[in-house]
Amino acid sequence: MAAKQRTNNGANVGFEEKLWAAADKMRGHLDPAEYKHVALGLIFLKYISDSFEELHKRLIAQAQSEWEQAAQEAAAHGQDPDKLRESWSAATDPEDRDEYTAENVFWVPQPARWSYLQDNAKQPTVGKLIDDAMDAIEHENPGLRGVLPKRYAREDLDKRRLGELIDLIGNISMGDTESKSKDVLGRVYEYFLGRFASAEGKGGGEFYTARCVVKLLVEMIEPLHGRVYDPCCGSGGMFVQSERFVEAHGGHKGDISLYGQESNPTTWRLAKMNLAIRGLDGDLGPQPADTFHNDVHNDLKADFILANPPFNVSDWGGGALRDNVRWKFGAPPVGNANFAWVQHFVHHLAPQGVTGFVLANGSMSSQQSGEGEIRKQIVEADLVDCMIALPGQLFYTTQIPVCLWFLARDKSDGGGGSGGRGSDRRSQTLFIDARQMGAMVDRTHRELTDDDIARIARAYHAWRGEDGAGDYEDIPGFCKSTTTEQITEHGYVLTPGRYVGAADAEGDGEPFDEKMKRLTAELREQFAESARLEEEIRANLGRLGYEL
Repeated sequence: MAAKQRTNNGANVGFEEKLWAAADKMRGHLDPAEYKHVALGLIFLKYISDSFEELHKRLIAQAQSEWEQAAQEAAAHGQDPDKLRESWSAATDPEDRDEYTAENVFWVPQPARWSYLQDNAKQPTVGKLIDDAMDAIEHENPGLRGVLPKRYAREDLDKRRLGELIDLIGNISMGDTESKSKDVLGRVYEYFLGRFASAEGKGGGEFYTARCVVKLLVEMIEPLHGRVYDPCCGSGGMFVQSERFVEAHGGHKGDISLYGQESNPTTWRLAKMNLAIRGLDGDLGPQPADTFHNDVHNDLKADFILANPPFNVSDWGGGALRDNVRWKFGAPPVGNANFAWVQHFVHHLAPQGVTGFVLANGSMSSQQSGEGEIRKQIVEADLVDCMIALPGQLFYTTQIPVCLWFLARDKSDGGGGSGGRGSDRRSQTLFIDARQMGAMVDRTHRELTDDDIARIARAYHAWRGEDGAGDYEDIPGFCKSTTTEQITEHGYVLTPGRYVGAADAEGDGEPFDEKMKRLTAELREQFAESARLEEEIRANLGRLGYEL
């Protein structure tokens, strides 16, 4: 396997970049938005087939072992083992569907198994075989109904290239065990999501949030136990990173419950597939739905809310929701959904809940259409825990700089979703200016490094007074703990640059007396040169008949 490297979607990958390049060559004339479903659908199919085959082989081996033990016991009691064979085989059938559902593994019918499809990859009917396989899997697994792509038989999809793509994906395991292959397939799925977002750009990349931003949100709010909610979940990146965080800290997938919603039907299907490929059981609602007009988790009070809502949406239908119960701090403007999202998050927070979300920078200072008054009410309710200004060029959908909001229902000792004992943060807000952080990974995209993420999260957890986070201190130009009274003096503007000040200039090591002597000598020389030039100019003007 190739050495690991950093890529433009933030993933640590080995061979994924080469795999992407090879797969992209097979795209032909298909638009990336179309090809996305072709490639990701096949990766998903390979994943569930590998999961099935792994358990299938384990069941066969287990049955064989148990049979050998039973045969030995039968022989020891003077019985003929062969007479037990038929009844034993029926009781230990590796094709028993219940064996798979009990292990939370999707049941894959014979015609949908990857080995069968790869054997027929060169047939002109391969597209129909894949569509039939997707139909069969959805029929056998109700949780996937209406989710899988089924347009492989269409005429504009080159069947020769489709067969080559099947062969390419069929070799993803790179010689590893099937269990390892599943982990690799998950990485490939995530990597391909990022590359498709980059390829589609502003027109289609809304389904994907840059991985470094998702990681920062998760590292800040630490969703270790409880209900995690994303009401605009895109392809499910917040959930995947939350699960990784839990497992990295010694927990298990079952420690968090996942709730999401997505209005775009194709993106909703991507999210369902993304969760399935990770073995995550999330409730994304029975179908795609608009969060504002059809809140499928209406009664949910979440411990953690992570979100990257679409910025500055003007056609969100706010005119029909003027008196909605969610608008505790004032009706959001009909022409901009930013503060509708903010209040939706607050409405769904549990009493000890915390939310971290992305918004356009204008949300921190806008006074238009009542937004300033809503922000004022949120500040005075003491909900604002932390504000972070991020650099530009982190997103595929926009190059404008954005910010992160962190709101906490309870900022008293240990409140607001703290992972450990916390300090009393009432009437205080932490401001962090991260606009100079990150590194360009290509001509148009920037990425926060792991060190950047660690530094930001460490400052936040130290400020919260959490166990093991160290002592907090203000750092000019980077972070500042600010009182609600100070925010009020600034007109309830939440832009970190107003509070953190300028970074201290680094000393150059030159003693002050020596520096002053050197600078005054340089200034003396410059004064002398200035006087010489003045005389020269006067003389030149005099020769032309102009006297000063």
